Amino acid sequence: MIKSIAKTAAAIAAASLISGAALAAGDHEAPMQALAKSGAVGWISDPAVIGAIKAQNGKTAGLSEDEIVKMDKQWRAEVKGSGGPMIDGVLKSALSEFLKKVKAGSQGKFTEIFVMDGKGLNVGQSDITSDYWQGDEAKWQKTYPAGPGAVHIGKVAMDESTQTLQSQLSLPIVDPADNKVIGAVTIGVNVETLGQ
Repeated sequence: MIKSIAKTAAAIAAASLISGAALAAGDHEAPMQALAKSGAVGWISDPAVIGAIKAQNGKTAGLSEDEIVKMDKQWRAEVKGSGGPMIDGVLKSALSEFLKKVKAGSQGKFTEIFVMDGKGLNVGQSDITSDYWQGDEAKWQKTYPAGPGAVHIGKVAMDESTQTLQSQLSLPIVDPADNKVIGAVTIGVNVETLGQ
């Protein structure tokens, strides 16, 4: 895991050399595509990530949409109430601890990271998300079902919590053992760092 984080930091430094010309023109997509193809996101195939997704997929595969919506409502209620057992369970998981380290090692490039399972439910995250179910959003719909190699890039927006211009980079997560998509990841990227 430490080697994976060190490799990520080195790859982020290399990816930071991407020209800022596209950003000056307001186009963040080319540098975000380059980031998606760089080694900066190689950690998504780390055994800690793959194992956590596979374990959760085993638990959530049979959930109905009604059950998922109920879980999402519970999560949202806990967010409004400043926490609770559901949020604590996810934030204290080994995967969330791993993602916090990846974020910390990104030198300010990553503003948030969350990993989703085959239903679009959060498996682990570096920070609290506003909702638990991402399966009804483009970040999951344009990656998980689209298969290996898919990339979804969100619009640039001001992230109120970090006061940075951010775009979300979402990718499918593939099990290296059989090359099948098992989940997805969304990485908040401080677009101001893309040209550095």
